[in-house]
Amino acid sequence: MNEPSDTAADPGLLRLGTSSFSETDWVGPFYPRGTKPAEFLAVYARHFDTVEIDSTYYAVPSATTVDGWAEKTPGGFTFAAKFPAAIVHAGEGPTPDSGRVLAPDHVNPVRDRFLEVISRLGDKLGPLLIQFPWFSKEVFPDSGVFFERLDRFLAGLPREYRYAVEIRNRQWMTPDLAGLCRDHHAALVLADYASMPLGYEVEKRFDPVTADFSYIRLIGHRKQIEAITTRWDREVIDRGKNLEAWAGLIGRFAARRVLTYIFINNHYAGHAPATLRRLGKLVFGEGWGEEVESPAGRREGELF
Repeated sequence: MNEPSDTAADPGLLRLGTSSFSETDWVGPFYPRGTKPAEFLAVYARHFDTVEIDSTYYAVPSATTVDGWAEKTPGGFTFAAKFPAAIVHAGEGPTPDSGRVLAPDHVNPVRDRFLEVISRLGDKLGPLLIQFPWFSKEVFPDSGVFFERLDRFLAGLPREYRYAVEIRNRQWMTPDLAGLCRDHHAALVLADYASMPLGYEVEKRFDPVTADFSYIRLIGHRKQIEAITTRWDREVIDRGKNLEAWAGLIGRFAARRVLTYIFINNHYAGHAPATLRRLGKLVFGEGWGEEVESPAGRREGELF
């Protein structure tokens, strides 16, 4: 029987969700059989109170799409959304364009259009994720040039939104980056990702809390898991030890009254809803998942 961690989190300080809600392989194990894609979000929102939108990375959504997200979800639900690739990658092919990444003349029109549309979510809008790819030395020879651009970009963002910054260059995960994020009240993303230090490892080197909230992403290793499966209807990798460590970190953040958003990808263990439930039990105890009090006070039914 799972007992809550010694530093169990206050439910009001934790938002648990998945990265995307549109996976058709979830029909059966998570979505009831016969659920249509147009119904996925409404069903999802009966179980979880937050979701990370991945599709905004590839294109700025239409106003109709964003309005639909809001209409299909109850009060208290929140959306995290990624900034478009045109801002954080800016390349025409797989290689980022160093001349255009975060360059104001290129990115500001896209930034403004994205913020205008995503703001239609109103009080359902949560953090906006600025997710950078891995940069080779040919793109950015060192962290200095990148940090300067990031500093200017964050300084130019409207203050009424929350922002989270994710990098994929392991050696750039430093106190300097944390300080830069802290200066702009942006959360430094902690990720369970193949090439990055884990959050509890970062915590040993410097304080990873850089805003009034934290943002955690359990992403996994795409090549590793796709060598095992390309269906996302069950867990195929045991992440138990990592989840226990993350639960401890979440508890320590909660003890500091830090609101934490955590999103889990299918590529982490094979089936994000099941992994999310597993983490919830580690944080809150065995009863979590049957009936959960959302931060907005909404009673949720069983997860499965």
